[in-house]
Amino acid sequence: MGNVTSNVASKLAFFPPEPATYGITNDEETGKLVFSGVSPDMNMEVHQLTTKPGNKVVATFWRHPFARFTLLYSHGNAADLGQMVELFIELRAHLRVNIMSYDYSGYGASTGKPSEFNTYHDIEAVYNCLRGDYGIKQEEVILYGQSVGSGPTLHMASRLKRLRGVVLHSAILSGIRVLYPVKVTLWFDIYKNIDKIRHVNSQVLVIHGTSDEIVDLSHGKRLWELAKEKYDPLWVKGGGHCNLETYPEYIQHLRKFINAMEKLSLTNPPPKQLANEPSITGTKHNRCLRFRKR
Repeated sequence: MGNVTSNVASKLAFFPPEPATYGITNDEETGKLVFSGVSPDMNMEVHQLTTKPGNKVVATFWRHPFARFTLLYSHGNAADLGQMVELFIELRAHLRVNIMSYDYSGYGASTGKPSEFNTYHDIEAVYNCLRGDYGIKQEEVILYGQSVGSGPTLHMASRLKRLRGVVLHSAILSGIRVLYPVKVTLWFDIYKNIDKIRHVNSQVLVIHGTSDEIVDLSHGKRLWELAKEKYDPLWVKGGGHCNLETYPEYIQHLRKFINAMEKLSLTNPPPKQLANEPSITGTKHNRCLRFRKR
């Protein structure tokens, strides 16, 4: 049954750019990975992480010298990291945050094939890198999911109980609900965000365009209604599915959210964490979205 679900997801939801818009090489002098088109002075580090199924996924860490938080960014299903560089530079500068992002299995220079469950393994490997390589605590992480990226984002957010916050950008209730207005969750559906958001404890910011031609505004509104800890949503008037970053209120509202999370971290610190917090895998268990009708 799981294989059938994975096949449905692959046919409906994943459109990696072909060819990939970037490449990675090894620097002969330093031994470090180099991302094509990104110079060392841009303060970005490249990782190739092994996931639980054995895929090698590419992740990039954009460091800000005065960052209080780190955005773990899951992009849309028709983009790869090469198309996200300019956006990450802008977000890092305006929000004063680190940004960790990654390409799903089968995207960009990541190996394997894209599937719903592979994206879950992908984000778990990236989160463990943040903890292990950078010493970033759970309460210093804000998960950010754009369109299909809302799937792995809510997968993680429903499991991590001390996250600082979650941003859902043009998010989906579930895969099938993008195509058909079903009332119940079907067993073969993918990215069942409508069920997972109920288990998220952190503050949730929802951003959605009122004229989204791919994922109806009702998806964003319903996710916001179901969130336990709601932050003021941003309904971008006239905004579509792929252009919300071009509206000035987008970055303004994100900055307000980051500032609010900083104040919250001072007034409401997280409970004392265990000395040896387990990794997530150790516990039980352009940027547009497209879906095709078969």
